[in-house]
Amino acid sequence: MFPRIGHNGPVSTSPVELDEPQIDDETLLARPWITLVWNDPVNLMSYVTYVFQTYFGYSRDKAEKLMLEVHEDGRSVVSTGSREEMERDVQAMHEYGLWATMQKADA
Repeated sequence: MFPRIGHNGPVSTSPVELDEPQIDDETLLARPWITLVWNDPVNLMSYVTYVFQTYFGYSRDKAEKLMLEVHEDGRSVVSTGSREEMERDVQAMHEYGLWATMQKADA
């Protein structure tokens, strides 16, 4: 049998052993993403509470607590998860007329 010839010379047909992928500590401990809702001069506190209850399914007490963080601290972390989930949550907050952003969670 003749060896196979490629553009750069003979091509081996013997099986190749693949190394296991290297997983570092950063990969194993990947930080989640967060959605932040920011205070604005437009939306009423009752409306922000309503949005948190409606979209996230939070209890009235939790929704009011988060709304008060937005009002008093200027922002509140309203959800955590994968990047894709947070992109969806930010988009939803925008559709409700709230100012929201996402970022990697603090270490």
